Amino acid sequence: MEDTIAAISTSTVSSGGISVVRISGENALSVAQQVFRSKKNKNVEDMESHTVHYGNIYNGEELIDEVLMVVMKAPNTYTREDVVEIDCHGGILVTKKVLEAVLSAGARLAEPGEFTKRAFLNGRIDLSQAEAVIDVIQSKNEYALKSSVRQLSGKLSEKIKGLRELVLNNVAYIEAALDDPEHISLDNYVNKLSIDVDKCVDNVDNLLKTCNNGRIAKEGIRTVILGKTNAGKSSLLNALAKEERAIVTDIEGTTRDTLEEQITIGGIQLNLIDTAGIRDTVDFVESIGVEKAKKLATEADLVIFVVDSTRTLDENDKDIISLIQDKKVITLLNKSDLTPVVTPEEMKKRLDCCVIPISAKEETGLDKLEDAIKELFFSGNIELNEDIYIANQRQKQLLIEAKEAFLLVKDGIESGMSEDFLTIDLMTAYEKLGYIIGEEVEDDLADKIFKSFCMGK
Repeated sequence: MEDTIAAISTSTVSSGGISVVRISGENALSVAQQVFRSKKNKNVEDMESHTVHYGNIYNGEELIDEVLMVVMKAPNTYTREDVVEIDCHGGILVTKKVLEAVLSAGARLAEPGEFTKRAFLNGRIDLSQAEAVIDVIQSKNEYALKSSVRQLSGKLSEKIKGLRELVLNNVAYIEAALDDPEHISLDNYVNKLSIDVDKCVDNVDNLLKTCNNGRIAKEGIRTVILGKTNAGKSSLLNALAKEERAIVTDIEGTTRDTLEEQITIGGIQLNLIDTAGIRDTVDFVESIGVEKAKKLATEADLVIFVVDSTRTLDENDKDIISLIQDKKVITLLNKSDLTPVVTPEEMKKRLDCCVIPISAKEETGLDKLEDAIKELFFSGNIELNEDIYIANQRQKQLLIEAKEAFLLVKDGIESGMSEDFLTIDLMTAYEKLGYIIGEEVEDDLADKIFKSFCMGK
């Protein structure tokens, strides 16, 4: 990494008050010296670390902008390299011209995620923390942000490093005993090993148990609105979205395809999907919509079952009930502002779930939906505690593979396998855990992860 990189670190889509052009690398200071002229005639390389300086940016003799420049010298920087950040005015044109000046002075345009990649390669952060950086940037709600920041601080890294140390200590002892049996005994050592492996399995299991809540905090709850025709599904979507997102008519079968909307209720992100009303139909297009609705219901985290409380339950309602028996369901008895014929008691006899009378048209009763969702997914409390939450599919798969290796060790112990064979599976678990934090990682995997970042990060 001898070359020096540069990129715009703020938005390039719209103008703002300021923009930031970031430079990092061995020659960051000399590149800055070529484009920056201090109002106090200071040499950039002579400036103290972590100081701000006022001046102008030039490209040759062309004045580009009046700026503030931040100088941060290695190793106490984001990349552990010399870093310079130029705070210029926020216009898109002027920001690009500042970047052009920096590139003309010898810097190279950074690849997506290259600043964070350098932080990883230079040992400032591990791979799980690097992944947390992009999660922080992409956080869509408060709980996703808290979880990402916790991982960025190294909570997951600490847990993984502790497990790897425990594994390595056992492997080292076994190998030392095999090399020097006269002084180091393996008598009854498998008992200790078994206890340590059980501890590792328990810790990995605890991390895996957080995957669902971690994904929900990060991505939101996949929520499908289900019901027969004219039950009020589209009216519900409009009420929750606080705008007319779906067409509402008295004509049955108005909604034929899905309509998606993201909303936040009490800090919980719902990825809502309004579906076609479920009924027997000879209309080819509508039947496709019905089948799609049924499929989405089977894949959802949550089904909101909308029932027209003014109409007696029919075969369409019963088909839906049969379809969602094993799902997390909240039933909304819609049109409660009219005279109901379907009661909460009747619904609970047919479907064991929370039942809430509402009026989508009048927007009443919807406040209880928030509490019902909290109870279903967070035991009534959506405050994420200090535990670690796994929201990354790559990390989840590696934890599964590490657990499988630990279970092979347990099988080996129970079958009386010799200690040297046990170390093979122990080292497999060690490697899988290492992939999570980047202690063991292929270059192509690292490239793939960092390419998902924006250019200036």
